[in-house]
Parts: sequence; structure tokens; C-alpha cells
Amino acid sequence: MLVTTPEKWDVVTRKSVGDVALSQIVRLLILDEVHLLHEDRGPVLESLVARTIRQVESTQSMIRILGLSATLPNYLDVASFLHVNPYIGLFFFDSRFRPVPLGQTFVGIKSTNKIQQLHDMEEVCYNKVLEQVKAGHQVMVFVHARNATVRTAMGLIEMAKNHGETCFFQPDQGPDYGQCEKQIQHSRNKQMKEMFPEGFGIHHAGMLRSDRSLMESMFSKGHLKGTQIYDAKRGALVDLGILDVMQIFGRAGRPQFDKYGEGTIITTHDKLSHYLTMLTQQNPIESQFLDSLADNLNAEVALGTVTNVEEAVKWLSYTYLYVRMRANPLVYGINHKAFQMDPSLELYRKELVVESGRKLDKARMIRFEERTGYFASTDLGRTSSHFYIRYNTIEVRDEELEELDQLLSNYCQLPAIGGVENGYGKVNILLQTYIGRGEVESFSLISDLSYVAQNAARIVRALFEIALRKRWPAMTYRLLTLCKVIDKRLWGFAHPLRQFPNLSHVVLNRLEEKKLTVDKLKEMRKDEIGHMLHHVNIGLTVKQCVHQIPSITMEASIQPITRTVLRVRLIVTPDFHWNDQVHGSVGEPWWLWVEDPINDHIYHSEYFLLQKKQVVTGEPQHVVFTIPIFEPLPSQYYIKAVSDRWLGAEAVCIINFQNLILPERHPPHTELLDLQPLPVTALGNREYESLYKFTHFNPIQTQIFHTLYHTDTNVLLGAPTGSGKTIAAEIAMFRVFNKYPASKVVYIAPLKALVRERIEDWKIRIEEKLGRKVVELTGDVTPDMRAIAQADLIVTTPEKWDGVSRSWQNRSYVQKVAILIIDEIHLLGEDRGPVLEVIVSRTNFISSHTSKSVRVVGLSTALANARDLADWLGIGQVGLFNFRPSVRPVPLEVHINGFPGQHYCPRMASMNKPTFQAIRSHSPAKPVLIFVSSRRQTRLTALDLIAYLATEDNPKQWLHQDEREIEAIIATVRDSNLKLTLAFGIGMHHAGLHERDRKTVEELFINCKIQVLIATSTLAWGVNFPAHLVVVKGTEYYDGKSRRYVDYPITDVLQMMGRAGRPQFDDQGKAVILVHDIKKDFYKKFLYEPFPVESSLLSVLSDHLNAEIAAGTISSRQDAMDYITWTYFFRRLVMNPSYYSLEDISHKSINKYLSNLVERSLQDLECSYCMEIKEDDQTIEPLTYGRIASYYYLKHQTIRMFKERLRAELSIHELLSILTDAEEYAELPVRHNEDQLNSQLAQQLPVQVNSHSYDSAHTKTHLLLQAHFSHAQLPCSDYTTDTKTVLDNAIRICQAMLDIAASEGWLITALSICNLVQMIVQGRWLHDSSLLTLPHVEQQNLYLFRKWANRKGKGDTGCYNGPIEGLPELIAVCNGKESFFAAIVGQDFQSSQIAQTWSFLSHLPVLEVGMSVKGWWDESQEQTERPLPAVGTNLREESNWLNVHADQEYVLQVSLRRINLGQQRRKQDTKAQAPRFPKMKDEGWFLVMGEVDHRVLLAVKRVGYVRNHTSVSVAFYTPEKTGKCIYTLYLMSDSYLGLDQQYDIHLNVRPASIAAQVNTEVSDLVTELSLI
Repeated sequence: MLVTTPEKWDVVTRKSVGDVALSQIVRLLILDEVHLLHEDRGPVLESLVARTIRQVESTQSMIRILGLSATLPNYLDVASFLHVNPYIGLFFFDSRFRPVPLGQTFVGIKSTNKIQQLHDMEEVCYNKVLEQVKAGHQVMVFVHARNATVRTAMGLIEMAKNHGETCFFQPDQGPDYGQCEKQIQHSRNKQMKEMFPEGFGIHHAGMLRSDRSLMESMFSKGHLKGTQIYDAKRGALVDLGILDVMQIFGRAGRPQFDKYGEGTIITTHDKLSHYLTMLTQQNPIESQFLDSLADNLNAEVALGTVTNVEEAVKWLSYTYLYVRMRANPLVYGINHKAFQMDPSLELYRKELVVESGRKLDKARMIRFEERTGYFASTDLGRTSSHFYIRYNTIEVRDEELEELDQLLSNYCQLPAIGGVENGYGKVNILLQTYIGRGEVESFSLISDLSYVAQNAARIVRALFEIALRKRWPAMTYRLLTLCKVIDKRLWGFAHPLRQFPNLSHVVLNRLEEKKLTVDKLKEMRKDEIGHMLHHVNIGLTVKQCVHQIPSITMEASIQPITRTVLRVRLIVTPDFHWNDQVHGSVGEPWWLWVEDPINDHIYHSEYFLLQKKQVVTGEPQHVVFTIPIFEPLPSQYYIKAVSDRWLGAEAVCIINFQNLILPERHPPHTELLDLQPLPVTALGNREYESLYKFTHFNPIQTQIFHTLYHTDTNVLLGAPTGSGKTIAAEIAMFRVFNKYPASKVVYIAPLKALVRERIEDWKIRIEEKLGRKVVELTGDVTPDMRAIAQADLIVTTPEKWDGVSRSWQNRSYVQKVAILIIDEIHLLGEDRGPVLEVIVSRTNFISSHTSKSVRVVGLSTALANARDLADWLGIGQVGLFNFRPSVRPVPLEVHINGFPGQHYCPRMASMNKPTFQAIRSHSPAKPVLIFVSSRRQTRLTALDLIAYLATEDNPKQWLHQDEREIEAIIATVRDSNLKLTLAFGIGMHHAGLHERDRKTVEELFINCKIQVLIATSTLAWGVNFPAHLVVVKGTEYYDGKSRRYVDYPITDVLQMMGRAGRPQFDDQGKAVILVHDIKKDFYKKFLYEPFPVESSLLSVLSDHLNAEIAAGTISSRQDAMDYITWTYFFRRLVMNPSYYSLEDISHKSINKYLSNLVERSLQDLECSYCMEIKEDDQTIEPLTYGRIASYYYLKHQTIRMFKERLRAELSIHELLSILTDAEEYAELPVRHNEDQLNSQLAQQLPVQVNSHSYDSAHTKTHLLLQAHFSHAQLPCSDYTTDTKTVLDNAIRICQAMLDIAASEGWLITALSICNLVQMIVQGRWLHDSSLLTLPHVEQQNLYLFRKWANRKGKGDTGCYNGPIEGLPELIAVCNGKESFFAAIVGQDFQSSQIAQTWSFLSHLPVLEVGMSVKGWWDESQEQTERPLPAVGTNLREESNWLNVHADQEYVLQVSLRRINLGQQRRKQDTKAQAPRFPKMKDEGWFLVMGEVDHRVLLAVKRVGYVRNHTSVSVAFYTPEKTGKCIYTLYLMSDSYLGLDQQYDIHLNVRPASIAAQVNTEVSDLVTELSLI
């Protein structure tokens, strides 16, 4: 519950702060004293009610309004203004309902002489007061002015003394009287002290709050006499309003004590009739809204609720002004005739709005286009709205002059212009007194002082914002300091430690005398400080305080992007001690700006919060922004950071341009030639031609056709989105099909979504129509080697192809590739760029080593530095086509709007209205795409748009389909928000939706059934949905890893814009980009001139070097150096050295730079146990760990962590935490407020996690996996997709862990890892019953299986009669018959569920295992194979032990046969049954051979899907010492829980045989030679 004044609530609701703005969570608004509409504060109430009611209508969420007021004559008007239902919600009680009846007396004073009048009034007043006091009542006397309170009280005391009647007034000497007297004596107010013993008190606004409260409590206790009411009315001053009189009379008569109250008005005779009529016949209250119409209109425009004249006219209809204008037009200057012609007063309201609009436009507070009637808010207007700036004057009263003079001489540090006589001089003096913490005597000055102080803080903040927007550095700095000076009541030159209340004045004065600055104090020891201050113990406190003053250190590094734009990366490190009492518990706010001292201009400014956590852990904050630079280069810029709250807390960092080397100028674009469009027949192949629906290629395709189709040169095509680049790729493919039919084409697209799209298209066009085999190769789909070997076209993602081509020497199909087509190659500059870079470098490397060239075709958007890319791709004069961004097939019109606001969510919320306007003005009936940064934003934006639609005449105007049809479609949708938005023709599209929902939305949008699609930014790359209008709503996204909002890469924004304009339908496209206002200039620049692509290989160089070392491509330091020269990074290093922090580009510097680079990377790898450098300090040898990292595509940090944390015996829980700490999971986003969600989720899960790390990605991964095993309810849909991401990587990371455990020979850990893999695939804990992996079977159904075992004497079931504990028993009981299974579970399940569960159960693999050992024995002259004795026979008999020689290699032959083949298994169906695993997984097995007693693992073999019969050979060595030993073979499933088997192998070890050993080694050699 908030209790507040109208003005304060108005300010709060003017800002759309917080994404759930305060006003949106209000459900009840109680307005007390509504009759104040009549007074000058009325307009505030009107704008509040109007705002609230409009909000109710637009958001469709109820806010109840309750108005309380004194009795009003025109209560019906007020009721209709508050939208009250007059029959239910209106209650009106007039004066007959007073709880205590009131007698009213009117006394008129006849004399006309002023002095006489006063005297008479006092006398009458005294008599009346005395009369009541004698009757034992308390009396209140109301007077008009503050100083009159004392005068009247003194006058009354005087008279009482003269008449000798003081005894009636003196308070009773009650028990608590003494205590009260004490309290009064403590007060600083001397008049009050004098009067109290006489039984009088005073109360007015000029008194201190404490004194007023004291008076109030004394009066209620009865120590002061003084409640029937007297109103000594002064004739000369303004008349009291009728409502005031009523309020005053309302104070008479106290329901608890009195039966009767009395009120008396004492006034001059001529006014008597006036008050009589006023009290008997009341006048209606009118609206005062016209006076402040302009201010209120500005507030609504700034808030974004009013954007044009039409809306403003509508807004006015919600005010009380409108209600009264229609009831009483004459008062508002509307004549009768005008009212008749315009009964709803629309024209008049429009006139008012336009007039106010002009005023505001003139004051630069809004931009008002009269032609269109649109209002646009400006910075000035927003500032004035947020800070509530208005004129309010202060007058100087005569009695204050001398005191002001004293204040001027005592407290003012600066000259006060205007002196004591003028209003502004007075304000200046009072403000300085306030800052200097001066004492003020006179009442009126006390209250003026607080008024000045309260407003000054607000107004100076407003001025500061204005200066910052105008980009004046010096002024901004001074105003910010002034803000803090007023907030802290300290002068800027005072010692910063004065901000700590726990230091005494003596200490502070000494500090200032000794000139001990904060920096000096930081360096001194506490005892030194103590001695300096002659106060030994204070040293520690001072030292602590010094370290609590917020201070930061800044380091800036600069990277030129082009010759005119510089990217600055700023690392801000907190350097102070956090103390909750001093700093609060959230964070310390700072302002940061970059100033150019010579031109006196701010190039960039932003507000950031150093969070408590960062200060405590000392973790730096990274701020990245771009600033312009001009040639000739200035000598330096300053980066200034100033604390928002603390005086003396600031830091400066100088950016020096001395050593800056600007990048080369970029070569011009390719001109688009004016050629005759080429017909499709140019392909010269009927089959190819039939693939296209059009007859001629477009101009770009025409220009590059010859190069692509008739030559083999590498090609780089830079052209804007939507210019038909995919067809260019197809032309290049056709050449390969014609010329090199045996070779392969590889097409690399950066996203799985793009791969899917291409596959869906090409499966039909190229596979079905041309008969060429197309294969998809992504993380989700991994076909077997045969399929890849037979494919003609492989469509894949960069990572996957990198993984595959890493071992190109032994993969023949990689060497068969004739052409590599890379789509969106400009992504080189983004996070995933390095992979593309490595692929191309490797391809060039391979073609230089195999003398078989591979053609590379790169497709991208228009590039700035295409020449560098071309050089790197080995393209000469022919083959580089880089068209300018303007050669789009459909021209594009771009609008960029800036939005203020430091905080992301409210800024996004303020963009919703402009988004709606943009759709209405640019694309009222054509399709619209809105890009937002997160799934949550898709929802919030959609709901807001629906709210705006709700106020329209036709709220479903964006739905272009029959209501009934859409309802049928909505019924099939799963997502509840989507159900709502589709009904209004708005679709949502993001990764959190179910696959089917997404498809539904896509189809509806493509077929124009819904007009608006709100999508997350990734869709821009994905599926090709052009629209007429694209709105990019916000250009930042939340980066979970660095926990802040970062900008989209510029390529993404271009990609989004590229979706505007549909070649088949539109002759132009529109793009509206809504950005944070400080970034507006940056986007203006780069959306028109292309952005250069830089390399980001540096950050991940070690991992890629490791891959090449493991593959054997790099075997020495020199190789590593050479390898780098193949990369694109090397090209750019030479062209833009400063970007990569290289000092100069002499040969020597570059060599030194590269060798340092290689040295650092190799050191990293050596620390991660991935490779070692031999004694000669040149040769590099790969190690097992490095090979594992490369094979499973893991980062070397992960492998290092495994090496350090994996041990011989680990439990599942320990393995789980090692798995989730893998570096791969550091990228998992932890979004806003998800740390709370994580801590709630952790409460429901079995395994404890570290409670201080709920915002860490690794902890979240841990929780998601636990929830996956526990079937826990996830808090939101984002977590579902996050779980998918986690599971995607989990298997390969586990496989790597298994390889490590195997190479170390750890049996127990290896088996646990196998179990962990099973848990991940099936989504159950290992200790759960394996029956729970069956679909529909939950904990509460397990009793069915237990119960079954007790039914003895059933001869008809299968061969097994024991209890059913897990899947193997259940399979045995059912014996392949569904009827048995149905009998067991029939009573709990429906038939459809039984069928699904049975389908799962019957497909489970049941394997039969046979074993034999192959090798050389003494007795025989050749290699023989001996079967192992059957398990479970008598171990005492020698014949059951297999004799082998010690220390010799044997091969265990394991034959696996699948028994339950009877179930309709199709040929290709090798997939495991894993309903809770997000992607298809092949069913497979791990064969683990170990020796249990010593817990040693001897061998691991992975086996694929076992169809009818598979035999596997596992090589092992026998022990060195003779005697009996038992080895154990474990057959572990990699997909199912509860289906593992184990077998013991009994060996009798006999002495070694040299002959047999030699034979074993020779036969090994022979097999190796035959392979070669």
C-alpha cells in the first residue's frame, strides 16, 4: 500500500519505469478529498484519473477508483468523471448525516476602521472562546496567516490576563503533564514554549514537523484548550473558499465526546451575506485544468500515451474539464451557438490541443507537425515531464529581510545575485544556507527553505540531464556536482570524508587544516593518521571511511573499425570496500562520458551501475561503445567517470591517439552493369532450367553467371539480402555436377535453421528432380559414413564440417570435395567466425598439399573490406563481386528513432507505442515483422500491441481470416500466450515454442492470414519470411555470460532490415529501427556504409591450433607460424594493426607479435595437457588429451578441468558436477532475475548446489540436468529450450570423459560415466526403478508390477515367475506378448497408453552374448580360437578355467545377437527409444573390460546398433604373474537404463611362452603391412 500526494503519484506514473510499471500493478486507487478539483491542485487529480482510466481501457486490467470528498452540489459530474456507475457506486450524504449536529453562528463586525475591526474581532473571538472553555470544551481558532497564529494567541492570553480569567485556560495538572512540559521545553520554538503553560498552542505550516506533531498530540490529550471553531476572517485578504469553510466546520464536534458541535464565523459585516448564501445554496465546483493543459499534455506525450492530435482530443474527453464544459459551457468561454453546433465539443477540444501543442513546440518540449497532427517527444520535454518542472514563484516577506542579511553574511560561500530584496536572490541565499547547514529562525523562512531545497534538487537534476543531452562536458560536470552538493548538503570543496556521519567535526576540521586529501590518507597507516589528528583511536575509523568512498580504476583499449569510427573497450575495476550501511545493498551508480577537450564536446555518455557483488569480488565491469574520430587526429580524448551520489568520487582515463594507426581506406564497390537479363536457358540443361519458376536471372545473377558457370575460380559475392544469392550457389553447384560428377559439393550455412531450410528445398529440387543425393550433417542429424560417402551434396554447419574435416587425411570423402560454398561468410567477424576462418584456411592448405584444388565460393552481404577477404580466398581480378547495399531488388526506406532511458526494460516498453504507430502509418494492411531480443520481449510486445488494438474501432484489423477458421487453428496451438495473440492477428516466433506451433505461425504469416509476426533476432538469419515493414525493436540483447546488455552485431541488424520488401509484391520496403538514443549516430552511419569484417580468431586460437596438432598438420613452432599466415586474421592484422594492438607493421614487429601469439597459445595447450614441446624446443608432439579435445570438439580448458578433477572412483553426483563445469556450458544464458528462479528450482531438487552461484551458467546447467532426471516442473518455457541446449552437448562431453577414464584405466569412473549417459538419454536417476523409463509409468504405478509377482500358480505366463524389479524381468514375464503386459497394467492405463508403452517395451534390445578367446598357445602352431567355459559352472573344476600364457596379448571375440527381433523393426530403424531426449540418437553399446579386484579398466570398445548379429573383438593383455584371475566384461547400453549385463572371464595364467609372444607380435606386423 502506498500513501502519497497527487503530485508525487503523477510524477511516478509519468515515467514508464520498470517493465511492470508501478501503475500497472495497482488494483485500487483511493482519492481522498476529490472536491479539490476546484482548487489549483485540481488539474493533477484530473490528469491522474484520465491516465488511470485510459490505462484500464487499453490494458483491459481493472483498476478500481474510490473517490472520497466533502458534500458537493454537483456530485453527479464528479461521479461521471470518475466513471462511476450512478446506480451502484455513487453514495451522497449531505449535512443531515453529520454524526454530530453542528450549530452555525455568523458574527459580522460593523466598524469600517481597520484597527477597530481587528480589535472587535479579537474581542468577539475571546468571548466566544471563553464561553466554550467554561463549558469544559476544547476550542480551535482558525486564522488566515502564519504570523497571525501567534498574534491571535498572544492577544487572547493578554485579554485573559486583563480580565483575570486565565485560570479557565490553564491545563489540568494531570499525571502526564510534567512529561509533556519537558518535551515542550526541548523545542526550539520560543513562542510555543511561552504559551504552553497558559494552555494555548499554535500550529501552522511554517513550523518544524516535530513541533507540529507535538502540538497535535498535546491537543488531543487535552492539555490545550482550544474544538469549537472560530474563523476570524480578515476582510482585506482573499476570501476563504466555500470548501475551506466547510472543511473547517467539519472539524467541529468530536463524535467520541460531544453530542453537539458549534461553528462560528467572525467576519466583516459586508461579507456576512456572502458566507450565508454560500453555506445554504452551494455553487458547483468547476475544473481548473485549462491552466495547466500544456504541462499535462507534455507529460502524456513524453509517456507515449498521446502521439497525435486525435489521441490528445480523446484524452481530453477523460478529464473533469470535459464533463464540466458540456454541463456549463459559458464558464469556459464557449458560447451557446458553438455548443449547439458541436455538442461533443470535439472542435473546441482540438483547438485547445493544437494551441497547447504550438506552445510546447515553441518551447522545444515536443515536435508538433501540424500537417499530420503527430507529436514527438524531445529530450527537453521528457526531462521536464520526469522532473516535474513548472514555474512556481516565491515572494519575499518584509519581516524576513534582516534575517536574510544575516544568512547572507554567515553561510553564503558565493555572491547572491539580486540581494535580499528579490525573489531569486532570496532563493539563492536560502539554497546556500541549506547547503551550508545553516540555522533559520523565522517560521516562514523555515518552510521556504525546505521548499527551495526540495525543488532545487529536482530542477538541478533536470538541468544536468539537459546539459548532458546538449553534450556540454564542463557544464554537465558542474551540474552533476551541484546535484550532489544539494543532496549531501556539502560544498564541493569540503573534505569528501564529511559524507560520513560517524566522524566528528573536530576530526574533519583537522583533516581540512592539515590538507590531508583522500589519496594521502589511503597511503598512510592508521596509526600515522591517528597521530596527525592528535586522536590515536580515530585512525582506524578514518582509514575505513577513506576506503569506503567509491573509487574505480579504468583501463581503455581502442580498436579502429574504420577511419572515422573507434571502438572503445573500457574495463572498470571497483577499488573500494563495500559496506551496506553506507552504500545500500544494490549498487553504486556512475555516469560516464567521453569528452574532447579541444572542441568541448561529449561524444558518448552512459549510466552504469557497479553492483555490490562486483565490488565485493572485485570483478571488473566491461563497457563497450563506439565514438567518432576525425582527421587530423586529435591528441587525446578523456573518459570521465563520476559517481552519481558521492562527492569526490570520480576517475579519468586518457585515450591517447599518438600510436594509433588507422586502417586502410576501402576499395570501391563493384558497379552493377546495365546488362540484358540472361534467360534461364543459358544453363544449357533442360533439367536445371525446370527447377526455376522464372524465365530470366536478375541483374546481379546475370553479371556473375559466366564466372560461376564457366570457370573454376574462387568467387566472393557480396550483395544485399534478398538479391538471390542462393541461386548463385546453385549455379556453381551445377558446374560441379556437369564437370566433376564424382566429386562432392559442401554447402555451409551458419545456423541449423538455415540448413533445415536448404535441405527442405533441395531434397525436392535436387534430390527428387535431379537425382543427386543430398545429406544433412548437423549436431541434430549425424548420418552414417556410408550415406556421407554416397552423397553428392552435403549441407552442414561450420562447427560440424570443422569437426569432420579435422582428420582429412584418413577420410576419403573430405578429399573428394570439389567445391565449398559458404553462406553468410561475413559472419567471420562474429563469435562463430573463427570456425569459418579455420575451415577455409584448412581447405586452402589441403588443396596446396594434395595438388587438387577445391573451389571456394563465399556469399555475403555487401562488405566494406571485400578486397581483404578476396585476397585471403585467393581471388584475383576475376571473381570478386561486391555490390553496394543499394542495389537491392526492392529499394528500402529506413527510419531510425532514438529512445532515452538508462534501463533496458522500460526503454523497450516505451518503444511499443511507436511500434504500433509505425505499423499504422507504414504498413496498415501489409505484413510486418518485428524483431525483439528475447522470448520474453516477444510476449510483452505482443500483449502491448493488443492493448493498443483494443482502443481501436476494429481491434481485429490485423487478422485476415475468418474467425471460425482461426479458432479451429488456435485450438491446436499449445502455447497459451500464442492462443491469445493469434486471435488478434499477431504471431510470435522464438525457440521456446513447440515445433508444431512454430510451423503453424509460419504458415499463417506466409499466407498473410496474420499480419504481424514478432520474432527473436535469430529468425532474421533463419527462415526467409520477407515482409513489407520490418521493425527492429531495440538493438541490444542480454548476454548471460557477461551479465549485461550488449549490442547486436551490425550484420544482424542489416540482416533484419534485409527482410523488408518482398520482391514479388512490393515496390519498396520499409525498416524502422528503434535504438537507444546514444547509439543513434552509430547506426545512422553503418546502416548505409558497410561495416568492415575483422577476425575474431585470436580468442580461440589455442583450440584450433590443438586440432591441427592432433591431426598432425602442425608438428613444430614454425608450422604453427605458417598456419597463421594462411588465416584471414593475418590479412587483417596487416591492414588494421591497431585493432589487434600491434604497434607498427614492420616485418620485425609482425614476426615478434606472431611468435608471442604462438608461444602463448602453445603454453595454454601445454598447461591443458594437450601437447608437449620436445627437448629441441621446436617439435610439437600431440598427447592423448589433445586428441580427445579435438575429436570431441571440446575447448582445451574443459579438458584441463577433466584432467585435474576426474579421479579413479567417482560417484554419479561428482561426475554430474564435473560435467556441468565444462567450459562449453559457460555460454548458457542466465537471463534477468533467473538467479531467483534457479534458487527456487534448487529447493525442489535432490542434489545440493553452491547457494552463492545461482547466477552462474554452470549451476543453472546442473539444476537443469537434475530437473531432467527428476521430471521436475520447470519455471518457464525458456528453461525447456535451455535444457535442450544442455542435453545437446552433454553426450559428447560424457564421451570425452569416458575416453579419459579409459586412457587412465579407471574402471569405476568409466562405468559411472556410462550410467550418466544412460541417465541423460532416458531422463531418470540411476537409483530410480528402470521401469520408470517406460512412457506413462510414474512412481505411483510401480505397485502394479510388485503386485504381479505375488500371483503364484499361474502356469500360463512366460518362463519367468520372480518379482518384477526392472525392465529385464518385465520383458521376460511378457515374453513378447502384449496381452500379458496389458494384464499387468490394465487397471491403471487406457488402451492407447498401453499401446504406446508396449511399443516402447517391445523395441528394447535384448542381447545374447557369446565369448571366445583368440591367440597363440604353446601347443598349437597356429593362431587358434578357444571358447570360454559357460558361466555359472563349478569353479573348483580345472576345466572351467581357460589356460593362457602370462604377459601376452589375446583377443576376446564377443558375439552379440539380438533376440527380440520379432517386433516390426524396419531396416533403417537404428534409433533408440528416448522420448525425453531432444534429438534422434542411435542405439549403441559400450563394451568395458576390467579387473574388479584392482579396479582396473583393461579395454573399452564402442559398438553401434546390433541388428541380428555383430561380433566385436577386444584385445587385452594377460597379467604378468601366474595363477588364477578373473576378468569381467561389462556390456553397457548407451541409451537405456537397466539393460546392462556383465560376464566373468576365468583365466588360469601359466608361465609365459617366448614362442607364443613372438608369434603374436609377428602376426600383428603382418596385418599392419596388409593394411598399408
